Amino acid sequence: MFIDFPIDFYGVRAEAQLRGSVIIDLLDNDYYLRLVTRPALLAEIVSLEKKKYVVIDEVQKIPELLNEVHKLIEEKKIFFLMTGSSARKLKRNHANMLGGRASLIHFFPLSFSEIHDFNLEKYLTFGGLPRIYQSNDPETELDSYLTTYIEQEIKLEANLRNLPPFHRFLKSAALTNTELLNFANIASDSGVPATTVKEYYSILEDSLIGTVLEPWRESKKRKAIQTGKFYFFDPGISNYIIGTKVMDRNSNLWGKNFEQFIHMELKTYISYRQKRKEICFWRTVNKQEVDFIVGDEIAIEVKATKKISGQHFSGLRALKDENIIKNYYLVSEDPINRIAEDFINVIHWKDFLKKLWADEIL
Repeated sequence: MFIDFPIDFYGVRAEAQLRGSVIIDLLDNDYYLRLVTRPALLAEIVSLEKKKYVVIDEVQKIPELLNEVHKLIEEKKIFFLMTGSSARKLKRNHANMLGGRASLIHFFPLSFSEIHDFNLEKYLTFGGLPRIYQSNDPETELDSYLTTYIEQEIKLEANLRNLPPFHRFLKSAALTNTELLNFANIASDSGVPATTVKEYYSILEDSLIGTVLEPWRESKKRKAIQTGKFYFFDPGISNYIIGTKVMDRNSNLWGKNFEQFIHMELKTYISYRQKRKEICFWRTVNKQEVDFIVGDEIAIEVKATKKISGQHFSGLRALKDENIIKNYYLVSEDPINRIAEDFINVIHWKDFLKKLWADEIL
């Protein structure tokens, strides 16, 4: 089993200890230096410990270990739990991905369903990484995370020799979080070539820092754009990169982060429930837009307003005219839930997420 997560998954390590598993942390230099020079040492460690379960943390640091894992699965029937924060090195080295022998599970920041007394302002400001959301000093924790992860992990994994251009790109990318990708504009703002910008975005995806949301291309009556959007995996990270410490309820950033939050919830829900459904967005060349479309089942427009008015329905009504999607939701901070005359569900974000996690939406 592979687990992808953008920070160390300490819960796995604690659970492994309770079960008496062999734990190999490749951030530990003793393990790393010995196994990187002689991957076959893994079999000796497992044989000595005589345990059925083996946890390898940050497995992407030594791709060659996966050949040894493969052998031990086949010959010794050992169960492996392997965690990693980047797939880039594995892909670059054409690592053995254990096809048919391993499941891939993605872990995400804390979701609405996992947080008691959920605080929207706190989440939109500092994000949902467990250590940060639960901290009494989230700013310091964010600083530590960004410094460690970007300046050490990403530099090492992506073989970046010159960090300043990447830092400039990162700030430009964070400023355009949730917006359409425009490599030329980002290149101009950050002072690096457009080809380098594309490579930097791929680094963010491989390092689980963000993801590209692809456009929905099934519309027949209106021409849709073909450009994707980029979403950082957590609003606390993108806020910290651009230097935002306090969220203004009436700012454009609040609206962007609110949209990002709903995207995170959809993505997390679909992954954890193993729904195998794709999330897209729809935007026409005439700028009619719907934030999220999941399969052919639901379309969701997100508005950070406490009072929905007629203008907020335009994108959903245009999409509804395509007669493809089954159900339509306008998710906002408006406390009055209702069904509009054209059968569009107007629903408060809390109620929407409660229904989502109760499996009543998808």
